[in-house]
Amino acid sequence: MKTAVYPGSFDPATNGHIDVIKRASKIFDKVIVTVGDNPDKKPLFSTKERLDMLEESTKKIKNVEIDSFSGLLLNYVKSKNSKIIVRGLRAVSDFEFEFQRALMNRVVDDSVETIFIMTKEHYVYLNSSIVKEMARFNGNLNDLVPKNVEKALREKYSKK
Repeated sequence: MKTAVYPGSFDPATNGHIDVIKRASKIFDKVIVTVGDNPDKKPLFSTKERLDMLEESTKKIKNVEIDSFSGLLLNYVKSKNSKIIVRGLRAVSDFEFEFQRALMNRVVDDSVETIFIMTKEHYVYLNSSIVKEMARFNGNLNDLVPKNVEKALREKYSKK
């Protein structure tokens, strides 16, 4: 059974993330979407909120599991009996960053492969920062995030 791990901050998950998840689920037997705890970032949503949003957004994809981790990604991947990391790419700038990361992971453990999935052209411009800015100023979030994520964003920014 081929298990892939798709890590990210998912703060919040966008339709671009969901696109990568759906496409990875067609390639691998199991896809573990995992929310990473990055101490250098100050997320808008708690880890639990991000996990809940991902659970709801992916509930119709049968071979997807939602989880979280902290620490070294390679250790997490091995703990899940996987040897595959999935990374989504939007543009050349993403590739440069992810390529360096993949090479570093290969130096540490060459049994783990990084698989890049290009997002659909429709989502090339999309990232969580843009989504948060749109939500903060009550912009149109149609086609940017799943409905449950839009609701959570509206609730979060109505309290600020």
